[in-house]
Amino acid sequence: MQHAPTPLSLLAEGEEEARRYKWIMSEKAGRDLGDWAIRCWVREHWNGFLRERWLEHLQGRAFWIELDREDYGLLHRAFRNSSPLFDEIFRRIKRGDENLEILNWAIEGEISTDAVIDILEAIDINSRRIECQFALKLSQAS
Repeated sequence: MQHAPTPLSLLAEGEEEARRYKWIMSEKAGRDLGDWAIRCWVREHWNGFLRERWLEHLQGRAFWIELDREDYGLLHRAFRNSSPLFDEIFRRIKRGDENLEILNWAIEGEISTDAVIDILEAIDINSRRIECQFALKLSQAS
């Protein structure tokens, strides 16, 4: 099993990102935007933020404590010999494509859906949705 680097927290990192966003948006507006800016960051950026960290965890690049320990470095174990198909699917997931979009791409390109489904099931991006828990706390602290 691969050794994990220093554990990181999605919630702490996300909270810091939301605070930065609030500060930047408040500076642009010339006033403190408070709760609105935090909710805006969560609505517009949390899912992408989470997906990027999930992919880092799967690649073994960063160990996020809120994610499953067994999934750390999974892609290196499951797909030791990277293929062009895996690389393309991973690229599409990283840019935000959902499973259905990837399957439609495979069907249109006459690519084996069995192979695509095997990769999508290993990555299992849809089971890793985590609710943003710090927005209320940040809003109350402002």
